[in-house]
This record gives sequence, C-alpha cells and structure tokens, in this order.
Amino acid sequence: MVGHLFRRTHQVATAVFFEEMNRQEVDITPFQYAALAAIQLNPGADQASVAAWTACDRATIGGVVDRLVEKGYVSRKVSEKDRRARVLNLTESGKTVLEQAHQVTERTQQRLTEGLDPGETEILTRLMLKVLDTRAR
Repeated sequence: MVGHLFRRTHQVATAVFFEEMNRQEVDITPFQYAALAAIQLNPGADQASVAAWTACDRATIGGVVDRLVEKGYVSRKVSEKDRRARVLNLTESGKTVLEQAHQVTERTQQRLTEGLDPGETEILTRLMLKVLDTRAR
C-alpha cells in the first residue's frame, strides 16, 4: 500500500536525520531545521509566515519557535509594523547551527538515496513533488 510506504519512508528518513544530527552533535529536529532555513531565507518574517512556508500549523510552529528561542538560535521581537506580530531572525549561533545542519542534511540525503542512481533519485523526487502538488488541490 502506497500510504504505508510513505509512512515507513518518513520513519526511515526521520531516523536517519536524527542519527546524522546526533553523530555531529547538532541539537535540532526536522521541524526546527525547516523553521531555521525558512527564517534564514526570509529574515524578519513573522511566525505565521514561517508556519506557512514549512507547511506547519500555527500552534506547532509556536512551540518550535519557542524552543529555537530557548536554544538561542532565533530572536523574536515585536514587529514595528504590526504590534500583534512577532518577527523572527537567526542569531549568530542560529546561523552556525544551521550551517552545520545543512552539511548534515546533505549526508542524510546521500544515505537515503544511496541505493538509487542519479536518474532514479530525480524520478523519485519528481514523483513525490507530483503527489504533494496533487494533494494540495
């Protein structure tokens, strides 16, 4: 069943992610990595935007950002444009850990696709994007 294979693939991908992060002593989760990357690409973004970019609900991203602030990776300040919004930026330690995480995720990607040739990896990626695009409609 395709759904079961997606679930198992997610489990394996998550396990490999944590193995590689632990091996390099980088203390972030997949969601934290996605949030850090989104903030890096969009400095000064608000939390709701980061939630949308990471395909995460607002409540979950709130907890993710709280933990990133606690770890000292993200600063959160009241927006000058909208006092109800909080803007997010990477701290210097956030930039450092994200750079480390980028390197670790490269190794993670290699491990996940090591049984595939480059053409198969491209096909798999295309098909997964197609499934996601279909689901979004």
